[in-house]
Amino acid sequence: MVVTQADVVWVLTASALVFMMQAGFCCLESGSVRSKNSINVAAKNFADFCISAGVFWMIGFGLMFGASHNGLFGTESFLFSLADPESAAFFVFQLMFCGTATTIVSGAIAERARYTGYLLISFVVALPIYPLFGHWAWGGAFGGDPGWLANIGFVDFAGGTVVHSVAGWVSLAAVLIIGPRTGRFDGSSTPFRSHSLPLAALGVFIIWVGWIGFNGGSTLAATDNVPHIVLNTVIAGAFGGLGAMLLGPIVQKRLDVPTMLNGALAGLVAITPAAHCVSTPGAVLLGVVGGGLCVLASQMLDRLKIDDVVYAFPVHGVAGVWGTMAIAFLGDPAKLGTGLDRWGQFLAQGTGVLTAMVWAFGGSYILLSIINRFVPLRVSPEAERIGLNVSEHAQSTEQLDILRSMEFQRLTGDYSRPIPVEPNSDIGDIARQYNLVLENLYSAKMEAEQASKTKSNFLASMSHELRTPLNAIIGFSEMITRQYFGPLGSNKYHEYADDIMHSSRHLLSLVDDILDLSKIEAGRSPLAREDIDVSNVFEDCLRVVTGAIDCNQIYFDIKVPENLSSLSADERAIKQVILNLLFNAVKFTPPGGLVTLAAHESGGRHILEVSDTGKGIPDEKLEHVIEPFQQLHSDPHIAQLGTGLGLSIAKALAEAHGGELKIDSQVGRGTKVSVILPSRPPADAK
Repeated sequence: MVVTQADVVWVLTASALVFMMQAGFCCLESGSVRSKNSINVAAKNFADFCISAGVFWMIGFGLMFGASHNGLFGTESFLFSLADPESAAFFVFQLMFCGTATTIVSGAIAERARYTGYLLISFVVALPIYPLFGHWAWGGAFGGDPGWLANIGFVDFAGGTVVHSVAGWVSLAAVLIIGPRTGRFDGSSTPFRSHSLPLAALGVFIIWVGWIGFNGGSTLAATDNVPHIVLNTVIAGAFGGLGAMLLGPIVQKRLDVPTMLNGALAGLVAITPAAHCVSTPGAVLLGVVGGGLCVLASQMLDRLKIDDVVYAFPVHGVAGVWGTMAIAFLGDPAKLGTGLDRWGQFLAQGTGVLTAMVWAFGGSYILLSIINRFVPLRVSPEAERIGLNVSEHAQSTEQLDILRSMEFQRLTGDYSRPIPVEPNSDIGDIARQYNLVLENLYSAKMEAEQASKTKSNFLASMSHELRTPLNAIIGFSEMITRQYFGPLGSNKYHEYADDIMHSSRHLLSLVDDILDLSKIEAGRSPLAREDIDVSNVFEDCLRVVTGAIDCNQIYFDIKVPENLSSLSADERAIKQVILNLLFNAVKFTPPGGLVTLAAHESGGRHILEVSDTGKGIPDEKLEHVIEPFQQLHSDPHIAQLGTGLGLSIAKALAEAHGGELKIDSQVGRGTKVSVILPSRPPADAK
């Protein structure tokens, strides 16, 4: 066939259209991922084309289209240099195909693949996976003997298997090696959302336009067949989208936008190997079935917990297999020109498809596994969490900057400073509104803290005014009750006086606890730190408790190691903590039960424990037990023995020492309260 100038112009135009598919894939993939990874995806799309172009020029073109060695690989045309215009146009067109095969893998492993690791994956696709299989199927197109698959009658007009299925199989291998994104299959009902579906849709439209050159240019000449091929291409893409739109809601229970987009791409992939040899109704069938198979294969990946971000394998791998096999029963034998009947053609197509699977999936899985041993293909969990834009490229986005500012405020608790505002942007408007809310919340917080401080100061200053009259009431009522039938002259009045005394004592206990807690909150209960012996503290507290209430039927045990070092703390405050915990333990321990005081050291901290064998605290009440005035016992007689402030005071005193209080309880087995204190105060402690 004589090559005309028009043929060269058409092939170069088609090359430009195929090159546009790189832009389409960039939009599709970066729009399909979360915004914190969008820059990384774009960088990979750019880099993989540069790698594939360089490798294809140096070695790939020669392996694929050089003079064949037994139909296995090419042996010349390395470091391709300009010869005649037709050869240069052919090289450029094939270079774009290699770039397309390479960039498909990027979307599948997005959001967790290391940038340097992905560059090595691109190298593996561009050499040897793609050019060697390309030689088997298309060898001889540049002159010389055909490859071994072409010899047996295998047909793949524009690369449904050579480009797309090969890339799909490599994508599946890479996904299996790298693993799913963190949290993708953790059972959460919150899906991973595409950050810009309009951008992804724009990418599909650009790819669709590029496919006109992908299939139309595969004639390698401006022939009469080009319009029919382009018609089939456009129609198959449309019906691929329709197939996904019809089947998607049935399978997924919703009309999913990414599913529609992938359905159209699957239709385009399905028509690619057969665009020259099927009728337009055949193109419709190829497209609609391709879109449907893409939906089903995507669901299968999700059920198997295989995380292909853009579903590259269903779109390119599965639809490519379908389109390649369909040639056997939808293709026009006269246009195929293989001389095979339909069964023979089916066997030839199946051989090519099976070879692509074994070579592309098996070969890449082995090579990538070896690479992964020396150069990890996956980023660290922390890098994945903050996003590859930052971790891999030190790049950020407005949205990510706001989220990081909010995260900083959450971790530090500092809401006094507003987050940065990017002027004249949607994200800036969100930040501005957030700052207004933050300002109101901060003002309300300061007012509440001031009110709480005023309350605490008031109560702390009322200590003398409240305690003096109560002590007088207790004293006088006690004097009256000691005079049996004296001035009262009646048992009834004697009981009244006795009730006054007991009620006053209970009220004084309540007032003491409230004032103690208020003093701590107001910072008017300074600590007098000294080295104290924990054993002595336990023994003193135990004598106080057993002397104050009837503990004859309760057993006590003290467990303190002989080598336990002294604790630097306020002895009065620590005794109050242990007394509060002991009184609680005794109150809730039945006759015959055991109350244990224990202490040990760990990591520069003293851990003081008071445990009992009482009823225990239900889980639903455990988180409220430290709240002030909480009475957990249902017996009103037992409940009135305390104020419900003992644990609150113990917690406040522990925190005043820079420590904490923890409660572990099991219903029917008892409760253990641990007071964790630093053995030595920090250098700046007063």
